[in-house]
Amino acid sequence: MSAFTEARFEAHEAEEASGIPQPSQVQGRTQWQLTWMRLRSDKVSMIALVVIVIMIILAIAAPAIASLTGHAVNTAYPVNGENADGNPVPPGTNGFILGTDSTGRDLLVRILYGARISLFVGIVTTLIATLLGVGVGLMAGYFGGIIDTVLARFTDAVLAFPYIVLALALAAVFGPSLTIIVVMITFFSWAGIARIVRGQTLSIKEKEYIEAARSLGAGPFRIMFFDILPNLLAPVLVVATLYIPNAVVFESTLSYLTLGIQAPTPSWGNMLSDAQNFYQVAWWYLVFPAVALLITTLAFNLLGDGIRDAMDPRTERLIAARRLRRRVRRSTIKRENKEALESLAVGGTRAETGKKG
Repeated sequence: MSAFTEARFEAHEAEEASGIPQPSQVQGRTQWQLTWMRLRSDKVSMIALVVIVIMIILAIAAPAIASLTGHAVNTAYPVNGENADGNPVPPGTNGFILGTDSTGRDLLVRILYGARISLFVGIVTTLIATLLGVGVGLMAGYFGGIIDTVLARFTDAVLAFPYIVLALALAAVFGPSLTIIVVMITFFSWAGIARIVRGQTLSIKEKEYIEAARSLGAGPFRIMFFDILPNLLAPVLVVATLYIPNAVVFESTLSYLTLGIQAPTPSWGNMLSDAQNFYQVAWWYLVFPAVALLITTLAFNLLGDGIRDAMDPRTERLIAARRLRRRVRRSTIKRENKEALESLAVGGTRAETGKKG
């Protein structure tokens, strides 16, 4: 065997030992498959995803949980749900797992029903805002000219408008309701998405394959929705994921200010608003709704950050470098352990030889 062939053989053996995939082992993967692989390697994002799924399941199962506890969502239990002073009873008292609220209602059941409101508002408003923002951003970025000027200035005006002022005005005219909340949150959410989509569209429409599509006779709407839009899904998905917790907090804020969901319908915001009068005698009434709101928004934010990192091609290199460091660390530990055992064995052999001598 020549020296060159022997060197190639040794290099091949080293690559196999290090776990580096050979050309025959490499498989083609789509961008979404690569994103999912990167996301699965992020433990924080996967924990956040599990928390979100659990919250959704609990919100959907709220009526079943209310039936199991025997406590209706809006039914007060003044005998078992209040103490002698008329204050809420603490967690674990008389079958109330998380205690009761100011009128003796089951706090656990009301928190789960409040999750239905918050998750519904967050997901629905984000979905509508995403559709509106993508449509406006695509038209503004692709057509340009007067269309871009009008839509861009309108987007800037929406972003600069104080939402609390509009919330107060709409609540005074139409009265607080779930519909008003959805309209307000959607109105203030689409503009940010539109600005991002517009910027991306301005860049993508100058690419060579867009010029090729125009030369082949493709119309503007076909180019926008079949050639440009697929390349916008990644940033739009990241922004939409981060907008959901903002919508949840927005709804809770409006309900806290008595501009959103009205009693007796449970909402985390109006529960916190009512709990501020009882925090000295019933800490659980304030803590548990706040913890539910914190966990939900934090989980969505962490998942959004994880999706953003997973869609960044640089993340693949970081993950590969991290795996390589683990392999090198494990191989180093194995080699050191092997050398230590060999040294112990040699030392034992010399000791036995010395005794025999």
